[in-house]
Amino acid sequence: MINKTIDLWGKFPYENKGNDDFRPTLDTYLLKGDKLRGAVLICPGGAYAYTSLREAEPIAIKFNAAGFHAFVLYYSVAPNKYPQALLDLSRAMCILRENSKEWKIDVNKIAVCGFSAGGHVAASLGVYWDEPYLKGVPGIEVSKNNPNAQILCYPVITSGIFAHENSLCNLIGDNANESLKEKMSLEHNVSEKTPPTFLWHTFEDNSVPVENTLLFAQALRNKKIPFELHIYPEGPHGLSLANEETREEGKGVYPNVATWMDLCITWLTNLFSKK
Repeated sequence: MINKTIDLWGKFPYENKGNDDFRPTLDTYLLKGDKLRGAVLICPGGAYAYTSLREAEPIAIKFNAAGFHAFVLYYSVAPNKYPQALLDLSRAMCILRENSKEWKIDVNKIAVCGFSAGGHVAASLGVYWDEPYLKGVPGIEVSKNNPNAQILCYPVITSGIFAHENSLCNLIGDNANESLKEKMSLEHNVSEKTPPTFLWHTFEDNSVPVENTLLFAQALRNKKIPFELHIYPEGPHGLSLANEETREEGKGVYPNVATWMDLCITWLTNLFSKK
Protein backbone atom coordinates (compact mmCIF):
# COMPACT_ATOMS: atom_id res chain seq x y z
CA MET A 1 0.00 0.00 0.00
CA ILE A 2 1.17 3.53 -0.78
CA ASN A 3 0.06 5.88 1.97
CA LYS A 4 0.76 9.60 1.97
CA THR A 5 -0.90 12.85 3.00
CA ILE A 6 -1.50 15.54 0.37
CA ASP A 7 -2.14 19.23 1.03
CA LEU A 8 -5.46 19.50 -0.78
CA TRP A 9 -5.17 23.01 -2.14
CA GLY A 10 -1.38 23.23 -2.50
CA LYS A 11 -0.57 26.23 -4.67
CA PHE A 12 -4.23 27.24 -4.95
CA PRO A 13 -5.89 29.79 -2.61
CA TYR A 14 -7.36 28.51 0.65
CA GLU A 15 -8.53 30.70 3.52
CA ASN A 16 -9.12 28.99 6.86
CA LYS A 17 -11.74 30.87 8.91
CA GLY A 18 -10.54 29.33 12.17
CA ASN A 19 -7.88 30.42 14.62
CA ASP A 20 -5.56 27.51 13.86
CA ASP A 21 -3.34 26.49 10.96
CA PHE A 22 -5.71 23.80 9.62
CA ARG A 23 -5.53 22.96 5.95
CA PRO A 24 -7.65 20.27 4.28
CA THR A 25 -5.72 17.10 3.46
CA LEU A 26 -6.19 13.96 1.40
CA ASP A 27 -4.78 10.65 2.66
CA THR A 28 -4.04 8.04 0.00
CA TYR A 29 -4.45 4.28 0.38
CA LEU A 30 -3.13 3.09 -2.96
CA LEU A 31 -2.77 -0.58 -3.82
CA LYS A 32 0.51 -1.48 -5.51
CA GLY A 33 0.75 -2.88 -9.02
CA ASP A 34 -0.12 -1.88 -12.55
CA LYS A 35 -3.77 -2.94 -12.52
CA LEU A 36 -6.25 -0.16 -13.27
CA ARG A 37 -8.71 0.00 -10.36
CA GLY A 38 -11.78 1.80 -9.17
CA ALA A 39 -11.45 4.18 -6.23
CA VAL A 40 -13.48 5.29 -3.23
CA LEU A 41 -13.12 8.79 -1.78
CA ILE A 42 -14.23 8.83 1.87
CA CYS A 43 -15.71 11.76 3.82
CA PRO A 44 -15.87 11.03 7.58
CA GLY A 45 -18.69 12.46 9.68
CA GLY A 46 -18.61 14.81 12.65
CA ALA A 47 -21.52 17.27 12.38
CA TYR A 48 -19.36 19.67 10.35
CA ALA A 49 -17.45 20.25 13.62
CA TYR A 50 -14.68 17.65 13.16
CA THR A 51 -13.88 14.57 11.07
CA SER A 52 -14.24 11.22 12.82
CA LEU A 53 -11.25 8.87 12.71
CA ARG A 54 -13.63 5.92 13.20
CA GLU A 55 -15.11 6.67 9.77
CA ALA A 56 -11.78 7.23 8.04
CA GLU A 57 -8.91 4.73 7.84
CA PRO A 58 -10.95 1.65 8.90
CA ILE A 59 -13.25 2.29 5.95
CA ALA A 60 -10.35 2.83 3.55
CA ILE A 61 -8.75 -0.46 4.56
CA LYS A 62 -12.00 -2.35 3.94
CA PHE A 63 -12.26 -0.96 0.43
CA ASN A 64 -8.58 -1.77 -0.16
CA ALA A 65 -9.26 -5.37 0.83
CA ALA A 66 -12.00 -5.48 -1.81
CA GLY A 67 -9.59 -4.30 -4.52
CA PHE A 68 -10.32 -0.57 -4.61
CA HIS A 69 -7.90 2.29 -4.15
CA ALA A 70 -9.14 4.43 -1.26
CA PHE A 71 -8.74 8.01 -0.11
CA VAL A 72 -9.79 9.88 3.02
CA LEU A 73 -10.63 13.57 2.84
CA TYR A 74 -10.20 15.68 5.96
CA TYR A 75 -12.37 18.55 4.79
CA SER A 76 -13.03 22.02 6.23
CA VAL A 77 -15.41 22.22 9.20
CA ALA A 78 -16.74 25.01 11.45
CA PRO A 79 -16.08 27.89 11.64
CA ASN A 80 -15.64 27.42 7.88
CA LYS A 81 -19.07 27.59 6.26
CA TYR A 82 -20.76 26.36 3.09
CA PRO A 83 -19.56 25.82 0.41
CA GLN A 84 -15.98 25.21 1.60
CA ALA A 85 -16.41 21.49 2.37
CA LEU A 86 -18.03 21.00 -1.04
CA LEU A 87 -15.13 22.85 -2.67
CA ASP A 88 -12.71 20.61 -0.79
CA LEU A 89 -14.42 17.47 -2.06
CA SER A 90 -14.55 18.84 -5.61
CA ARG A 91 -10.83 19.56 -5.45
CA ALA A 92 -10.12 16.09 -4.06
CA MET A 93 -12.03 14.46 -6.90
CA CYS A 94 -10.01 16.50 -9.40
CA ILE A 95 -6.77 15.39 -7.74
CA LEU A 96 -7.75 11.75 -8.22
CA ARG A 97 -8.37 12.26 -11.91
CA GLU A 98 -5.30 14.47 -12.40
CA ASN A 99 -3.14 11.67 -10.97
CA SER A 100 -5.10 8.77 -12.42
CA LYS A 101 -2.31 7.60 -14.73
CA GLU A 102 0.31 7.48 -11.97
CA TRP A 103 -2.06 6.04 -9.37
CA LYS A 104 -3.67 3.51 -11.74
CA ILE A 105 -7.22 4.79 -11.22
CA ASP A 106 -10.00 4.13 -13.71
CA VAL A 107 -11.41 7.65 -14.09
CA ASN A 108 -14.88 6.27 -14.83
CA LYS A 109 -15.00 4.25 -11.61
CA ILE A 110 -14.67 6.72 -8.75
CA ALA A 111 -17.18 6.64 -5.90
CA VAL A 112 -17.62 9.08 -3.06
CA CYS A 113 -18.53 7.67 0.36
CA GLY A 114 -19.80 9.79 3.25
CA PHE A 115 -20.89 9.22 6.84
CA SER A 116 -23.39 11.44 8.69
CA ALA A 117 -22.33 15.04 7.93
CA GLY A 118 -19.75 13.56 5.58
CA GLY A 119 -22.72 12.02 3.81
CA HIS A 120 -24.04 15.53 3.31
CA VAL A 121 -20.71 16.57 1.81
CA ALA A 122 -20.73 13.54 -0.49
CA ALA A 123 -24.36 13.95 -1.54
CA SER A 124 -23.79 17.67 -2.10
CA LEU A 125 -21.18 16.80 -4.71
CA GLY A 126 -23.59 14.27 -6.18
CA VAL A 127 -26.24 16.93 -6.78
CA TYR A 128 -24.11 20.08 -7.22
CA TRP A 129 -20.94 18.90 -9.00
CA ASP A 130 -21.72 20.94 -12.12
CA GLU A 131 -22.88 24.14 -10.38
CA PRO A 132 -21.78 27.20 -12.41
CA TYR A 133 -19.91 28.82 -9.50
CA LEU A 134 -17.58 25.82 -9.24
CA LYS A 135 -16.24 26.59 -12.70
CA GLY A 136 -14.59 29.76 -11.43
CA VAL A 137 -12.75 28.16 -8.50
CA PRO A 138 -8.98 27.73 -9.06
CA GLY A 139 -8.06 24.06 -8.71
CA ILE A 140 -11.48 22.72 -9.73
CA GLU A 141 -12.39 21.46 -13.19
CA VAL A 142 -16.06 20.57 -13.52
CA SER A 143 -15.13 17.98 -16.15
CA LYS A 144 -13.10 16.13 -13.49
CA ASN A 145 -15.06 16.50 -10.24
CA ASN A 146 -18.15 14.35 -10.83
CA PRO A 147 -18.56 11.10 -8.85
CA ASN A 148 -19.53 7.95 -10.75
CA ALA A 149 -21.30 6.55 -7.68
CA GLN A 150 -22.09 7.63 -4.15
CA ILE A 151 -22.29 5.70 -0.88
CA LEU A 152 -24.28 7.43 1.86
CA CYS A 153 -24.07 6.03 5.38
CA TYR A 154 -26.64 7.41 7.87
CA PRO A 155 -26.34 10.74 5.99
CA VAL A 156 -27.46 14.22 6.92
CA ILE A 157 -29.67 15.18 3.98
CA THR A 158 -32.47 17.59 4.80
CA SER A 159 -32.90 21.03 6.36
CA GLY A 160 -36.61 20.39 6.94
CA ILE A 161 -38.38 18.95 9.97
CA PHE A 162 -36.03 15.95 10.12
CA ALA A 163 -32.88 18.05 10.01
CA HIS A 164 -29.80 17.46 12.15
CA GLU A 165 -29.67 20.97 13.57
CA ASN A 166 -26.08 20.87 14.83
CA SER A 167 -24.75 19.99 11.40
CA LEU A 168 -26.77 22.71 9.70
CA CYS A 169 -25.76 25.31 12.27
CA ASN A 170 -22.09 24.49 11.76
CA LEU A 171 -22.52 24.50 7.99
CA ILE A 172 -24.58 27.63 7.34
CA GLY A 173 -25.00 29.36 10.73
CA ASP A 174 -28.10 30.21 12.74
CA ASN A 175 -29.25 33.10 10.57
CA ALA A 176 -29.10 31.59 7.09
CA ASN A 177 -31.78 32.75 4.67
CA GLU A 178 -34.50 30.41 3.43
CA SER A 179 -32.92 30.11 0.00
CA LEU A 180 -29.69 28.74 1.45
CA LYS A 181 -31.56 26.42 3.81
CA GLU A 182 -33.49 25.05 0.85
CA LYS A 183 -30.23 24.47 -1.00
CA MET A 184 -29.04 22.35 1.93
CA SER A 185 -32.11 20.09 1.56
CA LEU A 186 -30.43 17.82 -0.94
CA GLU A 187 -33.54 15.72 -1.53
CA HIS A 188 -35.01 18.73 -3.35
CA ASN A 189 -32.03 19.06 -5.66
CA VAL A 190 -31.55 15.56 -7.07
CA SER A 191 -31.39 15.56 -10.87
CA GLU A 192 -30.70 13.21 -13.76
CA LYS A 193 -26.99 14.04 -13.23
CA THR A 194 -26.95 12.57 -9.71
CA PRO A 195 -25.02 9.26 -9.72
CA PRO A 196 -26.27 5.80 -8.69
CA THR A 197 -26.38 5.56 -4.91
CA PHE A 198 -26.01 3.05 -2.07
CA LEU A 199 -27.70 4.13 1.17
CA TRP A 200 -28.04 2.67 4.64
CA HIS A 201 -29.38 3.85 7.98
CA THR A 202 -30.75 2.46 11.25
CA PHE A 203 -34.36 2.84 12.31
CA GLU A 204 -33.28 3.63 15.88
CA ASP A 205 -31.00 6.54 14.91
CA ASN A 206 -31.96 9.30 17.36
CA SER A 207 -29.39 11.79 16.08
CA VAL A 208 -29.95 11.90 12.33
CA PRO A 209 -33.48 10.57 11.73
CA VAL A 210 -33.87 7.75 9.23
CA GLU A 211 -36.16 10.03 7.23
CA ASN A 212 -33.03 11.74 5.88
CA THR A 213 -32.16 8.60 3.95
CA LEU A 214 -35.77 7.84 3.02
CA LEU A 215 -36.29 11.33 1.60
CA PHE A 216 -33.18 11.05 -0.54
CA ALA A 217 -34.11 7.58 -1.76
CA GLN A 218 -37.55 8.83 -2.80
CA ALA A 219 -35.94 11.74 -4.65
CA LEU A 220 -33.67 9.31 -6.50
CA ARG A 221 -36.67 7.19 -7.40
CA ASN A 222 -38.53 10.24 -8.70
CA LYS A 223 -35.62 10.98 -11.07
CA LYS A 224 -35.16 7.30 -11.98
CA ILE A 225 -31.64 7.20 -10.51
CA PRO A 226 -30.73 3.60 -9.55
CA PHE A 227 -30.13 3.01 -5.85
CA GLU A 228 -29.80 0.29 -3.22
CA LEU A 229 -31.26 0.99 0.22
CA HIS A 230 -30.87 -0.84 3.54
CA ILE A 231 -32.67 0.14 6.75
CA TYR A 232 -31.56 -1.83 9.80
CA PRO A 233 -34.07 -2.04 12.69
CA GLU A 234 -31.53 -1.66 15.51
CA GLY A 235 -28.51 0.48 16.23
CA PRO A 236 -27.64 4.08 17.19
CA HIS A 237 -26.11 6.79 15.05
CA GLY A 238 -22.48 6.67 13.99
CA LEU A 239 -21.84 2.93 13.88
CA SER A 240 -19.20 3.07 11.13
CA LEU A 241 -18.39 -0.61 10.44
CA ALA A 242 -20.54 -1.68 13.43
CA ASN A 243 -17.86 -4.15 14.51
CA GLU A 244 -15.14 -4.49 17.16
CA GLU A 245 -12.72 -2.44 15.09
CA THR A 246 -14.84 0.71 15.19
CA ARG A 247 -16.76 0.26 18.45
CA GLU A 248 -16.78 3.31 20.70
CA GLU A 249 -16.77 3.35 24.52
CA GLY A 250 -17.49 -0.34 24.79
CA LYS A 251 -20.52 -0.34 22.51
CA GLY A 252 -21.39 -0.17 18.85
CA VAL A 253 -21.12 -3.79 17.74
CA TYR A 254 -24.15 -4.83 15.68
CA PRO A 255 -23.43 -7.91 13.53
CA ASN A 256 -26.57 -7.40 11.45
CA VAL A 257 -25.63 -3.80 10.64
CA ALA A 258 -22.04 -4.82 9.92
CA THR A 259 -23.30 -6.57 6.78
CA TRP A 260 -23.60 -3.19 5.07
CA MET A 261 -19.97 -3.14 3.92
CA ASP A 262 -20.14 -6.47 2.07
CA LEU A 263 -23.46 -5.45 0.52
CA CYS A 264 -21.95 -2.15 -0.55
CA ILE A 265 -18.88 -3.78 -2.09
CA THR A 266 -21.09 -6.18 -4.04
CA TRP A 267 -23.21 -3.27 -5.27
CA LEU A 268 -20.21 -1.15 -6.26
CA THR A 269 -18.37 -4.02 -7.95
CA ASN A 270 -21.46 -4.84 -9.98
CA LEU A 271 -22.04 -1.20 -10.91
CA PHE A 272 -18.45 -0.64 -12.00
CA SER A 273 -18.36 -3.90 -13.98
CA LYS A 274 -20.86 -2.30 -16.36
CA LYS A 275 -18.67 0.74 -17.08
